[in-house]
Amino acid sequence: MAEEEKSETIVPQLPLGRVKKLMKLDRDINKVNAEALFLVSCSTELFLRFFAEQSAEIAIQKKRRTVKLEHLRIAAKKHRPTRDFLLDSLPEPYQQSDRPDRIRPEPAAEKPLPAGTRRIDDFFRKPAKEKPSEFDEVSDS
Repeated sequence: MAEEEKSETIVPQLPLGRVKKLMKLDRDINKVNAEALFLVSCSTELFLRFFAEQSAEIAIQKKRRTVKLEHLRIAAKKHRPTRDFLLDSLPEPYQQSDRPDRIRPEPAAEKPLPAGTRRIDDFFRKPAKEKPSEFDEVSDS
């Protein structure tokens, strides 16, 4: 009459290799144990899920359909443990005066074209007034 135990296998969604690389960025960490890697991956997933849910709730409260940086900052401020370590890492929101005007970026440095080709930009430019060539003057005589 032994009951069969149903054991669920927890599989982290984050790639373990990348999590391990991130953990090894700390100079104090030389080796990462498999159990430690598993726990860090699972706890990171739980934190990200929690943070995303809190940010989405704030976006819904503000009647927005897209979660933006301001919603993330508000969610971090409301949860003290998150505020203590994450708030300083989040970028400051743009102020209207700080936001750069939307100007077309400068074109990248032009690469040399293969022989016998022209840039498409030349096709759309208005033709400049042509100067009379030397041959036109010589042909008059």
